[in-house]
Amino acid sequence: MRDVRVGIVGAGFAGRMHAETARRLGARVTAVAASTPERGAQVAASMAAARSYPTTEELVTAPDVDVVHVCTPNQSHHPLTQLALDAGKHVVCEKPVATNAADAIDLAKRAAAAATVTAVPFVYRYYPTAWEARHQVRDGGLGPIRLVHGSYLQDWLSESADMNWRVDPAAGGASRTFADIGSHWCDLVEWVTGQRIVELIARTEILLPERNRAAGRTFAKSVRTSDSQSVHTEDAAAVIFRTEGGALGNLLLSQVSPGRKNRLWFEVDCADASIAFNQEEPEWLWSGSRTANRMLPRAADSLSSDAARLVTLPPGHPQGYADCFAAFLTDVYAAIETGAPATFPTLTDGARTAVLTDTVLNSARQGRWIEVPQ
Repeated sequence: MRDVRVGIVGAGFAGRMHAETARRLGARVTAVAASTPERGAQVAASMAAARSYPTTEELVTAPDVDVVHVCTPNQSHHPLTQLALDAGKHVVCEKPVATNAADAIDLAKRAAAAATVTAVPFVYRYYPTAWEARHQVRDGGLGPIRLVHGSYLQDWLSESADMNWRVDPAAGGASRTFADIGSHWCDLVEWVTGQRIVELIARTEILLPERNRAAGRTFAKSVRTSDSQSVHTEDAAAVIFRTEGGALGNLLLSQVSPGRKNRLWFEVDCADASIAFNQEEPEWLWSGSRTANRMLPRAADSLSSDAARLVTLPPGHPQGYADCFAAFLTDVYAAIETGAPATFPTLTDGARTAVLTDTVLNSARQGRWIEVPQ
């Protein structure tokens, strides 16, 4: 068993995923806190936690917790993470790490000054095929990068009866779709290419201006009611950008595309060859050139060493999101236990995506190209 005592703040989908993965890795889930003391006590047993705390603030400073997993609605990420860092805790914070860039940068600076480990679960980095895409692009064998393009499409909010706390700016922040899933795409693509987005122009759209007021569950439909509320966060966004290496890119984001469950897709077109990754079909990596196209399987003997280390199952036995999450937390807990350097996304990476989110919103409001603060 790992010598890591885990505290989970939040009892929704993210909290359950964090708790299940921690247990899978042999860590001890010692404490849970939720929106109310009653809710916390209810979920403690389901998460196999030793106890529940009445408030989230009590948990993040509790003596029986080494690492705090912040899995609450977005508006509480900054204050809870700040409190945990001030208490000397290691922190795994869900994205967005704050609902504005200033608060996110504040957390990154606090983390840099602290002697603790911080991490943000941009776990799509942990698909072996994503690692292989990174290796091939950065190795230089494909030639200089010319174009970077892709999309992240979902359908779980495609009807007016679909509702979730993320729709409300008071809970989720001024951005929904970009902050929620655009952050994942941008983190992954900047990590694969090694090039930051330096300039962009964006447009956001509210395609369902009213939704049912009934409180929805994560990734599930609400009960339809006659009571509705106005929507003030974007259902979709389109972004055109340039990278620091001069590549041109575009990105389409949507949480209202029927039939698309979680389609994170990107392609990097270089001078000599292109490569593409699809999160819904992660067992294969597409590559193409003028003379041939091929599908590279997720097989250890077909991949670079960095990608091969993440292969835990033989080909034909699919590895998925839960396996990525386990690989991510394996690296995080190893850093906590040994003091090894971070090889995973940190609060600095979380702050980076918050800066991109603010820039997208500013560009959409002003209708013009804007430089991304670096």
